Amino acid sequence: MFSVEPDMHIDSLEQAEAIVLEGTSKWSCKIEITVKCAQGLIAKDKSGTSDPYVTVQVGKVKKRTRTMPQELNPVWNEKFYFECHNSSDRIKVRVWDEDNDLKSRLRQKLTRESDDFLGQTIIEVRTLSGEMDVWYNLEKRTDKSAVSGAIRLHINVEIKGEEKVAPYHIQYTCLHENLFHSLCENNAGIVHLPQAKGEDGWKTYFEPPAQDIVDEFAMRYGIESIYQAMTHFHCLSTKYLCPGVPAVMSTLLANINAYYAHTTSSSAVSASDRFAASNFGKEKFVKLLDQLHNSLRIDLSMYRNNFPASSQEKLMDLKSTVDLLTSITFFRMKVQELSSPPRASTVVKDCVKACLRSTYQFLFANCYDLYGREYQTDPNEKRDEDTGPKLDDLGFWDKLVALVASVIEEDRNSYAPVLSQFPAELNIGQLSAATMWSFFAVDMKYALEEHETHRLCKTSAYMNLHFKVKWLFTNYVKDAPPYKDAIPEYPSWFEPFVMQWLNENDDVSLEYLHGAFNRDKKDGFQRSSEHALFSNSVVDVFTQLTQCFGVISKLECPDPEISNRYMKRLAKTIVKVLLAYVDIVQKEFDAKELDERTACILMNNIQQLRVQLTKMFESMGGKQLEEDATDILNDLQTQLLKALDELSGKFGKSLEPQIKKSVKELGELLQSIKGGSQNPQQVSMMEVDEILRPLMDLMDGSLSLFAQTCEKPVLKRILRELWKLVIRILERSVVLPPMMDKSMILKNLSENARSLAANARIEDMSRLIRNHMAGKQDVKNALTGVMDMEKNLNTKQCRVLESALKTIKTYFHAGGNGLKKKYLDKSSDLLSLCYALSLYTRSTDELIKTFVLSQLHQVPQKNDPLPRQPSLMSGTEVKDEMDEMDYDEDDETEEEEALDEAEEDVKSMGSRMEKLFEISRRPLQENYVYEEPYGEISINVYIETHPTNNEFKLTVTVVAANTLVWPTTGMFRPFVEVNLIGPRLADKKRKQSTKSKSGSWSPRYNEAFVFSISAIEDLECYELHFCVKDYCFAREDRLVGVAVLQMRHVPIMVRTGEWLGLGRRIQMNETGWTILRILSQRYNDDVAKEFVKLKSETRQEDQSSIQGS
Repeated sequence: MFSVEPDMHIDSLEQAEAIVLEGTSKWSCKIEITVKCAQGLIAKDKSGTSDPYVTVQVGKVKKRTRTMPQELNPVWNEKFYFECHNSSDRIKVRVWDEDNDLKSRLRQKLTRESDDFLGQTIIEVRTLSGEMDVWYNLEKRTDKSAVSGAIRLHINVEIKGEEKVAPYHIQYTCLHENLFHSLCENNAGIVHLPQAKGEDGWKTYFEPPAQDIVDEFAMRYGIESIYQAMTHFHCLSTKYLCPGVPAVMSTLLANINAYYAHTTSSSAVSASDRFAASNFGKEKFVKLLDQLHNSLRIDLSMYRNNFPASSQEKLMDLKSTVDLLTSITFFRMKVQELSSPPRASTVVKDCVKACLRSTYQFLFANCYDLYGREYQTDPNEKRDEDTGPKLDDLGFWDKLVALVASVIEEDRNSYAPVLSQFPAELNIGQLSAATMWSFFAVDMKYALEEHETHRLCKTSAYMNLHFKVKWLFTNYVKDAPPYKDAIPEYPSWFEPFVMQWLNENDDVSLEYLHGAFNRDKKDGFQRSSEHALFSNSVVDVFTQLTQCFGVISKLECPDPEISNRYMKRLAKTIVKVLLAYVDIVQKEFDAKELDERTACILMNNIQQLRVQLTKMFESMGGKQLEEDATDILNDLQTQLLKALDELSGKFGKSLEPQIKKSVKELGELLQSIKGGSQNPQQVSMMEVDEILRPLMDLMDGSLSLFAQTCEKPVLKRILRELWKLVIRILERSVVLPPMMDKSMILKNLSENARSLAANARIEDMSRLIRNHMAGKQDVKNALTGVMDMEKNLNTKQCRVLESALKTIKTYFHAGGNGLKKKYLDKSSDLLSLCYALSLYTRSTDELIKTFVLSQLHQVPQKNDPLPRQPSLMSGTEVKDEMDEMDYDEDDETEEEEALDEAEEDVKSMGSRMEKLFEISRRPLQENYVYEEPYGEISINVYIETHPTNNEFKLTVTVVAANTLVWPTTGMFRPFVEVNLIGPRLADKKRKQSTKSKSGSWSPRYNEAFVFSISAIEDLECYELHFCVKDYCFAREDRLVGVAVLQMRHVPIMVRTGEWLGLGRRIQMNETGWTILRILSQRYNDDVAKEFVKLKSETRQEDQSSIQGS
């Protein structure tokens, strides 16, 4: 190793051996021993203490200290001097408990020892050199000895002939350091780390023969292994940036910590005291760690330069560096016993922040160059000399966002997995995102304030930048403290520019509207598709508005107040555009007489505006939309409805001349019918068809065209107008005298009265006669005219006209495609009575009982046979029959409420409703579908009869739930709601719930509930409805799944256990849906409302889904 010839090496060894032998015979030394104190001695006296003293023996010389009465942590500070002439001698230090009682004196005669043994330590003289202050653990003398504690000795050794030679520990330090630096120089300045494994691998510092040399020296001269480790740690601290060195240093310091901090149970000496007695030197090692700690902080503050992510070896060194910092912190807490040393996680966090600060500054100062190198832009691209942000260009900020994102990505993907020692305190990815965002936010906010003043860039450029900033925050910063669950500030920076974009969008949308309508008009208002009844201009207008809304919605504004302002401003844009479209259509109506097809398409366009507005309202948030925006859109919907009514009124009036002509012919044909004397009540259908021929010829063509051309709401409005015209014209032209005929009753009225009476109704005639007749004779003449006119309609004609009215109603009903029969019947009260007699005369208990008996597979289980029920009447036919009963709220008008009740129609409608209800009770064809369950629940059911009150006692035990399917990252608190469903339960307890179980997807409940069931009804009329829900404190509980157990499957007096799969919703056939629809309209019936809610509740599929009904 030292380039020495073998022969010379052998000669040197022989000379050294001779010198050692000669020196041994003349060897002597002076030893000064100070017994300082002891700690944690065992108690030997009955009082729980001891009276300790110490004996020190070197060779045959023995000395003792004074006795410290009743003390387990004595302090002596007594000094003794010895001379030793044999290096193989040992220093025996023993601790005793002094006793003077009778038992002790008796023991002295038998064993020559009157005192109790407390422990000993034996020190080899040859291992001593120089001056040392050491704690020694007390050891047993025999296996039966009971000892504990440690003793502190200060030893000073002066060896004859070696007074000027350095102590062995210093000699070892010189040897170790010279070997270390010599090996480094031979290895190009890099530390060569030995490949040692095993528990004691950390004690291997060099490769052979260097390791053999230091081990031999340590063994010969009593150099402690901990001193060797501390010496090597000191050497490595000078080369801590070399590859692999931080890992070795971390391991070394961890073992040094273990040596001093992990004291044995038999030793009560503190780690701080043991470290203070170290031969290496307390102050020296503490100073070494302080300097190393500061150096590591500096290097970690530049971790991107010192530990580049491109080098896996450097990343491992970074991890080891953090481990070394942790070991230093542990040393300060456990060995030095400092109260609050800097936590390693805090130090690393500060270092990362410092590095990120310098990184951001570097990115900001060199944005264009770095972006060009990172994303390989065209090197020939022309660049301005000014590399910073500008007021007339936003390109700098786009590039800076990309660079910031790349830094965060590198920290998240490369550095975060390495620096994972503090998962609960430090997440490098999140810290990087939060820190870089904090710097970026300050600059971005200031820059946008400047841009708001000058506005030199296009609005679209600001919107694009908004999207990039939103992307940066959403993808990287959103979940990082302190921004998690907090409203970010960035939407407020861009709010002025978004508002400016919305303002500009008004003009763009209006311009687009006029262009689309002109194109539509030029093409003749062709339908937009084969199945659509409206033209292309509506599609184009809402395409533009939807694109505008799409841009706003994609901003995903996290600030609800700003988002509400956006929605309110967008609502104003929608109002402006749609009202402009309505104004254009109204002008088109007024400008010229349109053909019927074009008029219908234009009205369809207005109706489609309403439909699309409703869809957009739901897209904008529906009921959760801001109140002002909601009011604006609701008011717009009202204006559109009013405009549609006005257009349908204008269109109806355009058909009035044709209807008058047809009704006049109808009246003439009616007058030609003569009443027979035999049976004037009998009416021939041939006669009815004959008088209706003129009107039906008109209606056949018009109704067919309207049914094919108009959307249903438009068709209803047109039919209403036509219905009003036909009935009023029939009233004026056929039933009442013609007002404008000079031969009739008003020929004696003044000119003013005649003009008033021209459009008067029959209920106004009495007022006109009283105010405007010239005299009594005039009244008589007028009444005579009326009498004559009334005589023109005989009984048979009246019966024919009544039959004709029924036929007209059938035409206007148009097989369900026209006006609803509720509107066409004579009274809304009549329809309500008929509807109630047919559908609502049955009690809630009877309907619920029918539901339970007919719905046998509400939540199909895996092994259930799912039959296809035979059909007496197809589902389509039943639906058509039931649709005849349905009506819209739009059908409600003042005219309906003013109609009179007719008894015969009540009877006919009542019987018909009863027939439809019977149809709804028939078994229907239905395909039940088995769905994979969202978990399952275990329940026990026990039914017993009550001995006194003629009731069944039902005990339901909810045992547990298993494998609940609920994708959530937040708090999950499932509970089970048990509902008893059946008749005669209005005054009984119907619903009970278990307690919620936090954070468990397979909770156990073991909770029992008791229900009472009347024995009047069969048990097969009852069922148990289970709902598993997620408990939410501040909002409605969310459904996890439902299950149903019908009592028909549960025997009496037999405990039944079931595992029920949880479905997403209840499955029903047509009968079930009919009953549910009936009960849903019983607003004042708590049992009905509760039943409908249970059977219509549906599990949400994701966070944005809405619970179905």
